[in-house]
Amino acid sequence: MSKRIGIILLFLLVIVLAACNQQPQIDEYEQVTFTDLLGRQVEIPADVDRVVAIGPGALRLYVYAGNTDYLVGIEEVEKGDVSGKPYMLANPRLADLPTVGLGGPNNSPDFEKLVTVAPDVIFSTYHSDASAADELQARTGIPVIVLSYGDTPLFGEDVNESLLLIGRVTGDEEQAQKIVAYIAQARQDLEARTKDIPEPEKPSVYVGGLGFKGAHGIESTQGRYALFDAIHAHNVADETRKVGAVMIDKEQLLIWNPEYIFIDMGGYMLVKDDYRENPGYYQALRAVTSGNVFSQMPYNFYSTNIDTALADVYYIGKTLYPEAFKDIDPVRKADEIYQTMLGVGLYERMAEKYGGFGRINLGD
Repeated sequence: MSKRIGIILLFLLVIVLAACNQQPQIDEYEQVTFTDLLGRQVEIPADVDRVVAIGPGALRLYVYAGNTDYLVGIEEVEKGDVSGKPYMLANPRLADLPTVGLGGPNNSPDFEKLVTVAPDVIFSTYHSDASAADELQARTGIPVIVLSYGDTPLFGEDVNESLLLIGRVTGDEEQAQKIVAYIAQARQDLEARTKDIPEPEKPSVYVGGLGFKGAHGIESTQGRYALFDAIHAHNVADETRKVGAVMIDKEQLLIWNPEYIFIDMGGYMLVKDDYRENPGYYQALRAVTSGNVFSQMPYNFYSTNIDTALADVYYIGKTLYPEAFKDIDPVRKADEIYQTMLGVGLYERMAEKYGGFGRINLGD
C-alpha cells in the first residue's frame, strides 16, 4: 500500500511541476516609467544603481543631482585636462572609470562600450529627436533618458527639469531639489539687486573673447548674453538684435565704445596678442584707457558649467553695480556656489588656471 501511495504522490508532483512551468514568467525587477526631455516614455528598473551620462554636459548635470557612486563609466573627453571642468575637479576619481566612448559634440555614442559597462540607464544629451534616442536604446537594450540644457542653460527650465528627472530616476530627489532651489534663489537675488536700477545709472558693457567652437578674440561676443541679462546690464551687443554667439566687426566696438569690457579668460591670450599687434586700436577704447577691463572665468567646456557662470554673474554685478552688491565678496561667493553645487570650494584652483577675477591691463 505504501508503495502505491508513493507512486501516486510522485505522479502528483510531476503534474504540479508541469503546471508551474506553464505559468507566465514574471519580470524579476519592477519597472517604472519616466518622461524624458523629449517627451519620450521610458521604462527603467525601479532600483537604479548603475548609470552613465553621455553627451555635452550630461555628466555635469548628473554630478550636480545624482549619486556619483552609481557612475560606471565616462566618456574619454571627460578625462585628461579637467581644469575647466569643476565637476571633474571635485570628483577626480571619476577619471579612473572605464571609458564608454570618445564623447564630444561631433562623435556618436559607442554602443559596444556602453553595453560592456552594463548600466541600468543611460542619461544622454546627444539627442535632439526621439528617433535617435530610440535607436540608441534599441541597439544597446538599455533605457535612454534624454536630458537637455535648453536655450538658456544658466536659468533655463530644461536644466531644472533635467536635474529633477535625474533625482527621480536614481531614487534620491533631495540633492536635485537642493540644487534647483539654490539656482532659483540666486536668480531671485540677482533680480532683486538689479531690477530697479535706473537705466541712466547702468554703464554700457561688452564681453569679448567668448569661446564658440574654439577660442576667439575680442570680436567674439553674444547678443542677449545670459550673464548680463541676469543683472539687467546694458549690453551694447544687443544692438545687433542677435541672440547668442556673434562675431562683430572690430570697428563696431569702437563705435559702441562701452564703459566696461569683460574678457573671457578662455580667449584672453588671443586678445592680448592682438593688443601687441594693434595697441592703437585698443587705446581708442575708453574702457581700456580708463582701466575698466576685467576678467571673467570661462564657463563653457563641453557645454555650460552653471556654477562658474553663476560665479561670474556675481562678479560682473559687483563690478558694474558696487552699491547693489556691497555685501558680496565675489571670491567667497564663488566658493559658496562651488561648495553648494559640487561639495567643495574650487575658486583658487580655477584662478590658478585662468587668473581668477580682477582688472586686466592688456599692456602688461
